[in-house]
Parts: sequence; structure tokens; C-alpha cells
Amino acid sequence: MVPLALSLVMIAQPVPAPLPLYDGKPPLAVGTSDEDAPTLTPYLLPKDKANGAAVVICPGGGYGWLAMDHEGKQAAEFSNSLGVQAFVLKYRITGKDRPGPLLQAPLLDAQQAMKVVRAKAAEWNVDVKRVGVWGFSAGGHLASTLATHFDAASRPDFAVLSYPVVSMADGVTHGGSKKNLLGDKPDAKLVEEFCNEKHVTAQTPPTFLFHTDEDTAVPAENAARFYLALKVAKVPAEMHIYERGIHGVGLGTDPKWTKGNAYTAEWTKHLTAWLKVRGILTPVK
Repeated sequence: MVPLALSLVMIAQPVPAPLPLYDGKPPLAVGTSDEDAPTLTPYLLPKDKANGAAVVICPGGGYGWLAMDHEGKQAAEFSNSLGVQAFVLKYRITGKDRPGPLLQAPLLDAQQAMKVVRAKAAEWNVDVKRVGVWGFSAGGHLASTLATHFDAASRPDFAVLSYPVVSMADGVTHGGSKKNLLGDKPDAKLVEEFCNEKHVTAQTPPTFLFHTDEDTAVPAENAARFYLALKVAKVPAEMHIYERGIHGVGLGTDPKWTKGNAYTAEWTKHLTAWLKVRGILTPVK
């Protein structure tokens, strides 16, 4: 059953207008197609409904498309139901103008999204010390990349990784995501750079991970590797691996993706509890 607060938020809400992520031509842009024009779509609550927390949401899609509804819009509406300002990131993917590897372009977009949200914090009723990142599948790879490759202005304060691609190692990674990001035959050093479990440090933000054991597209070992690296670095973390559930379940409430397996909807209850425990949902006084 969908929580009442979530069901009320998710009734026929229009999609807000996206904002260009950059002023002028994006860095590393190679063309003018939609795939090479990153945007940020703000789902904003009024000041009296917002608790100050914010999250940049990275939909999945193997770095070749973006699941902007069930891993974007729906996640943003769920975040709003918790009082969290949400921003859905349309980052660079492969397309007409960029048929080859993406390399650093998606990471630049994620870093820029964090900077934009913090720069407009006063306007958008956001606490600059409670801005996180949430990624699904390949978007989880981007989120975990941001959580391990950041500067002072772009470091997330927390991370949520939903059935994420984390590693680029053969046998663990998602082949399509690896090819789209790094190319057909990437150099070993490039593969190493984007094996994000190898770049966790004490500065990596507290992280919540969700995966399913039935996921045959992105093995749950991705989440497990990142979790174990977080524990070695003594970074606060929580992980839930459900026995059942196919890849791409989103919030676990959309029948199109759950295939009748409704119990994965429970995972967002654990996420909500974790956000509360971390103090992320505590309103600004």
C-alpha cells in the first residue's frame, strides 16, 4: 500500500519546467541535441512545507536514456512528501551528437547540479548543509561517482543509491552502462577511476543503499562492494538487499516495474527512517 502522504502528492502533479544546468554552452558539449543539453527540474515546496533538506535525483537508463518518470518525477514527488526539495537532473547521455563514450560529462553535470542548488539555497528554501544525491541504476553510478569524486562545493551531504551500478569491473558492472560511459575498450586506468568502491574515503557522505537479489541486470554485489568500502572508511551506512524484485523497481509502487511484487515498496519506509535518524528531515529552526 502506498503511504497516504505519498499518494496525495503523486496524484496528477504536472512536471515543472526544467532549467538549463549551465549558463551558455555546457563544458565538454559536442553538439546541440537534447542529449547534450543537461537540465535541472526543481520540484519545490513552499517555505512552510519545506524542512530545508534537498536532493538531486539522477534517473537510471544505462547512460543511454533516462527513466525520468519512475526514477525521476516519482522520486521527486516522494521526496516532497517528506518535506524535501527535489531536483531531477537530466545529465549527458549517449545520443545523436555523442555516439561515443561520455567519460567526465555526466560527473560534471552532477557536480554542477549540487553547486546550482546551493547557490540558489535562499531562493529555494534549502539548507546548504543538507543537500544530498539520489541515484537509480546507472544514475546510482553517477551518484556514487559524485559521492567519491567531488570538490568542496559539490560534495553531497548524504547519498541514496537504489540498485546502483557502482563498479566498472567485468562480471560485476552493467555492460551497457560501462560501454556508454567509457567506450568499447577503455584503458585500465579509466576503468579504475570509475570503480567507485575503490575511491571511498572518510569524506564520502553517509549513504543508504537498496538492491534486490533477483536483479540480473545489475548484480547486488555493486551495492555490497560500496557498503563494505564505506565500513572500512568508517562512513555511516545502511544497506537493504531484498530477496525478490527485478531491476528497475523504482519506489516499488509502480505495477509496470514491480510485476506484482508489491513488497519491495517497503524499502522507502527504511529510507524514510534512515533520513530521520540522520537528522536530514529535521526542520530548520
